[in-house]
Order: sequence, then C-alpha cells, then structure tokens
Amino acid sequence: MEAGLGRNGKGQIDMLETIEEKLRKEIEDLKRQLHEHKHAVSRPAKVPVTAWQPSGFTIWSIVLGLIILIVAAFFVGWIPLHKRQALIYAEAREQGEAVPLVEVIRVSRSTPKSDLQLPGSIQALTEAPILARANGYIKRRLVDIGDRVKEGQPVAEIEEPEMDAQLAQARADLATAQANAKLAGVTAGRYQDLLKSEAVSKQDVDNYAGDYAAKQAMGQSAEANLKKLEEMKSFETVYAPFSGVITLRNVDVGALVNAGSTLLFRVAQTSTLRTYVNVPQTDADSIRPGQQARLSVSNFPGRYFTGTVARTANSLDPSSRTMLVEVQVPNPNGVLLPGMYSQVDLSSARTDPPLLIPGVALIVRATGPEVAVVRPDHTVHFQKIGIGRDYGDRLEVVSGLEVGDTVVTNPRDFVREGVKVNPVNAAGS
Repeated sequence: MEAGLGRNGKGQIDMLETIEEKLRKEIEDLKRQLHEHKHAVSRPAKVPVTAWQPSGFTIWSIVLGLIILIVAAFFVGWIPLHKRQALIYAEAREQGEAVPLVEVIRVSRSTPKSDLQLPGSIQALTEAPILARANGYIKRRLVDIGDRVKEGQPVAEIEEPEMDAQLAQARADLATAQANAKLAGVTAGRYQDLLKSEAVSKQDVDNYAGDYAAKQAMGQSAEANLKKLEEMKSFETVYAPFSGVITLRNVDVGALVNAGSTLLFRVAQTSTLRTYVNVPQTDADSIRPGQQARLSVSNFPGRYFTGTVARTANSLDPSSRTMLVEVQVPNPNGVLLPGMYSQVDLSSARTDPPLLIPGVALIVRATGPEVAVVRPDHTVHFQKIGIGRDYGDRLEVVSGLEVGDTVVTNPRDFVREGVKVNPVNAAGS
C-alpha cells in the first residue's frame, strides 16, 4: 500500500514539473515574439549619414569676417561716443570758466503824473426825510416818487378837524382877554383921576392898575396861544424843504399820520452829487481840497464826469489806515443817480517823481529789502533800499538808488556779493 502511494505521489510530481516547463517555454516564446515585434515597429530604415568637415580656408574666412565686424562696430559706436563725451566735457569746462550773463535794467524815474484810482459810491449832496408835523389824515398827496420839486413847494395836505375848533376857541379867548384888558384900563384911568382930588385912596388906584396889567398879560397870552395854533394849522400843508427829487413816498390819501413820527416823503438834491472814497495812507498826503477828480461809471463806458475834492477828513481810520475824501460832481442833467458805483481818478502831478524798479528785482532779507546792483566794473553789490508805493509789478524806491544805476532784474543763486557778471539789457527795457 505504501508502495502504491509512493508511485502515485511521484507520478503527480512528474506531471506538475512537465506542466511547469511547458508554461515556462510558452512565456519565453511570448517574450521573444513581443521583443521582436517592438524592434520591428520602432526600428527606422537605416540611412547612411556623412559628417560635414569644413576646410581650413572656410574656417579662416569665418574668423576673418568676425574680426572685421568687431573692428567696424568699434569705429562706428565707441569713437563717436568718445568724441561726444569729450565735447560735452569741454563745453561744461567753458561754461564753468565763463562769466555768467545777467539781465539788468537801468533805474529811471516814474512819470510826473501820480495814478490813483479808487472805488466810490455816489450819494445825493443833501437828502432829508419829510415828516408830518400835524395829527390827522392825508387830504391830498401832491407829488410822487421821481417828481422834481422846488424849495417851499406843497407836497401834501393834512386834514385836522380838531384844529379848527381849537382856533375858534383861541380867537374867542383872545377877544375876551382884550375886552377885559380894555375895561381894566378904563377903570384904572378913572381911579387915577380921582386920586388927584383925593376921592379915592392910593391903595385902590394901585389895585386897579395891577388888575389892568394882569388883564393885559392875559390878552398877550391868548394872542400867543392863537399864534401857536395858527402856526400848527399851517403844518397841515407840507412843503418841500429844498429843491430836489422825491425818492420815497410812504403814505397815500386817507392815511392817518402822527406829528413827528410818520414819514411822508424823502427828498434828495441831485443837481450836485458827492462821492466818498477811502484814500490809502501812502497817498493821503497828495490829496488836497480843490483838487480836480474824474468819475466814471459802468453805465457810460468811455465817458468821464469832472468833479472836485470838497473836503478831507484830515485823519486816518485806525482800522483801515485810510482817509475819507469827499468829491463833489455837478449833475445838472440828472445823468448820475444816487447809489451808483463809480471809479474815482485822483491822479495828480508830482514835482519829484520817485524812482521805479521791477518787482522781481527786490530781494527780501532779514536785514531789510535789497537789490543787486551791477557796478561799472561788472561786479555785483547788494544795496539796501527804501520802498515807497507798491504797484505789484513795479516798486517805488525812496532811498538807496540813483537814476541810471544798473539793477539785476531777476537775481539767481549765482549772483553773490562781488561776483563778476556780464550784464545784458532785459527784454522790453
């Protein structure tokens, strides 16, 4: 039995080895076929390749061409650049060694006419409100705004019924007082005659004489009261205080008015107008009463109205440092109107015109204003000056310069004390 088992086991082993060998052979065949297939697909057709080998002449030709290109680039690029740099250095050296140019102007005097134009507001020479001086109602209104009136012309009438009754009473009181005074006078005269014959006492004569004097005083009082009421009666007619134009009407017919408080009209005298201007401190000393002035308004371009300086304040306003000046202008035709804005020309002649320099020539330092003056030897000197009026682009010089001095118009950083410069006249000088 063991022998049978041994034979069966051995037979199975041999069978397994045989199958394993067959499988190994098949795998080897498959690998070989796959390898041959890959080589067959990827292997291209073989082309014979011949390597290029340049000759010695070709190599030297290429080297010579490269050398020629390098030399040409050197001459075309570096040499002009070197020349340009040398030229720039030479010009910079010349500029550094050259004398700098400066623009100058010669100091001269201003025009003999002082230009002074200031704004002003035109006003009426005289303007006043017309108030009611009687209590009552407006009975008639005789003028309106824009009407020209003469001095003393009636402009309105006020109706006051109570005044008529008071006048009648005052007249009656005056008549009574006069009658009493007349009777007292007759009685006093009679007693005076009786005193001569000593028919009456001295005391009685004095009593009647005193009564007569009292009655006379009462009559005078009644007469004064009547005159007062008659004067108040005259206030019912309102008159223009002066010749002018009515600029305001505040009431109409039937309006109730109160004495001393109700504004009826406003009248302005426009035949002569006045304009107030504020003159700066620097020009205050050149304004004198009687000096001629010219006015211009935007309504009439190119037209001027001649006026006269009527008066000055002769003092400066501490807040604005200006002097108030009144200019009167005749206006017979009424062309100018109160309230207009005007330009007042107060130009005047000057016997000693000041020196003028450009505003850009001024140098402001801690030590004060200065200018750069070019001396006859073409050297620079910083001169201190005193400044007058400032016109913006020009300055008046009151001290430090003389007529004909040469001043640098726009000093730059290289302009220093003692430096030598080459002056040229500024454009427009």
